[in-house]
Amino acid sequence: MNKKHILYPIIGIIILLFCQEANAQGPPIFTETPIMLGLEGRGIRTFGKYISKKNVKVYMQPIAIPFNITPKWQVGGAVPLVNKVPNGLDSRFGLGDVKLFTKYQLHKKDGKGKTFRTLIKLTESFPTGNTSKIPSIGSGAYQTTFGLVSGYITLKYGIYGEIAYDFTSNGLPDNLIYNVAFGYPLLPQKYPPKQINLFLEFNGNLITDNGSNSLFISPGVQYIAGKRLLLETGIQLPLIEDVPDAQKTNFMYTLGTRILIF
Repeated sequence: MNKKHILYPIIGIIILLFCQEANAQGPPIFTETPIMLGLEGRGIRTFGKYISKKNVKVYMQPIAIPFNITPKWQVGGAVPLVNKVPNGLDSRFGLGDVKLFTKYQLHKKDGKGKTFRTLIKLTESFPTGNTSKIPSIGSGAYQTTFGLVSGYITLKYGIYGEIAYDFTSNGLPDNLIYNVAFGYPLLPQKYPPKQINLFLEFNGNLITDNGSNSLFISPGVQYIAGKRLLLETGIQLPLIEDVPDAQKTNFMYTLGTRILIF
């Protein structure tokens, strides 16, 4: 990577999403969570993501701001900073495609030490990233993503599932996104929470036009340091990737923090 253009700090600030019935579990690292913030919950999310491919290295630093309108309805936006370093070309740094999103809780059933919840999420991506120079740092297209997220979370484990469809403009292919995550807390339950969570996730993307599929296995670990602070890191490794050899992924690495702001 070109050190002159890389943002070295990867640790950032993000929202910590806890439910009172199962606060030993933080949200998955790469999969969406169905747990919403409280009525007056708000936060800032940022994390560093390093993507190593055969033909390019990419560093991304998204900054997201979610805000709850009601306990069931959340809105927010995300602004990514992107640095691309293609093999044999100069690096490019700038603003990527800006996103606005909204979530709405469809179902919630709580029990003693457990909860099952489902929400829908709608995301609109705007082509704000520069595409006039090589390498481009944006898609050059509007994207509308509609998804369904569910999770069953207990004091002993958490199971999460997400499926979403991405409608893309300008003749670019649509995508079917599918994610599954399993979380396991290592320490006894206590309050305020002090916990280490292990996650194993599978994150997939199917290009609907030609059936090309990518599937990553994504292990990760979280440390919950209190009711407001969470540290996490994870790596994504390709299991299936139907792309030319020059475009294949070596790995993707993420490191960040989550902070809940009341």
